[in-house]
Amino acid sequence: MKLLLFYAPSFWFKTYQKVLEHVADQELEASCQNAVVVFYQVETDDLERRGKVLTKFLKNIKWLAGKFDSKNIVLHSFNHLSTSKAPADFAEELVQNARDRLERSGYLVTVTPFGYLNEWKLHVAGESLAKVFKEI
Repeated sequence: MKLLLFYAPSFWFKTYQKVLEHVADQELEASCQNAVVVFYQVETDDLERRGKVLTKFLKNIKWLAGKFDSKNIVLHSFNHLSTSKAPADFAEELVQNARDRLERSGYLVTVTPFGYLNEWKLHVAGESLAKVFKEI
């Protein structure tokens, strides 16, 4: 799994175009303030390391959220971080598990619609720590 994590004073997105036939039709627009925005890509190797990947995914998110005292999280599928892509159903399940666990820990989680291209505006804070890349 590859992650780009940002601390964002503001983030806005809107669905643009559906690209996976099996996902539900939806039009969505939302914004978040003072959030950790996570651009993630689930990779083929993650299939064999499901539990470890989920644990590290959550640890990285919670770590950065703690640095900025934020309980707001945005999860956004961004399949431009690697040439290796896990099957969509596996990626969806992994992210849903992450969302559920984060919400049970008191985080407010927004997940951009999986299987859609989205337009977005991302305001990233200036601190060096506000921009983090991780390979899990």
